[in-house]
Amino acid sequence: VQLQASGGGLVQAGGSLRLSCAASGRTFSNYAMGWFRQAPGKEREFVAAISWTGRSTLEADSVRGRFTISRDNAKNTVYLQMNNLRPEDSAVYYCASGTGAFASTNDYVYDYWGQGTQVTVSS
Repeated sequence: VQLQASGGGLVQAGGSLRLSCAASGRTFSNYAMGWFRQAPGKEREFVAAISWTGRSTLEADSVRGRFTISRDNAKNTVYLQMNNLRPEDSAVYYCASGTGAFASTNDYVYDYWGQGTQVTVSS
């Protein structure tokens, strides 16, 4: 299984970015997907997750109302739309594929991880 994340970059506070994660190697639509992030010197943290159908999503409190996770099963791709970005959102963002169909905030239920994409928000 391969996960290729893209879409990161440098943006000013208040701006927007959309991350994409293209998956290959197994039936994408059977599995939940998640986004996590890790800032320098900090532990990896949950950002958002989506169930196999896309009907159920979870978001971290810190991003709720600003970030939206979605998926296109026909394109084997999961997205993270990030609006109203803040400097504290700066991190490497990782997409991950779950072991099951339902969204989870726990990183141990995700068995495949992408390489990460850097998001930097300037103040």
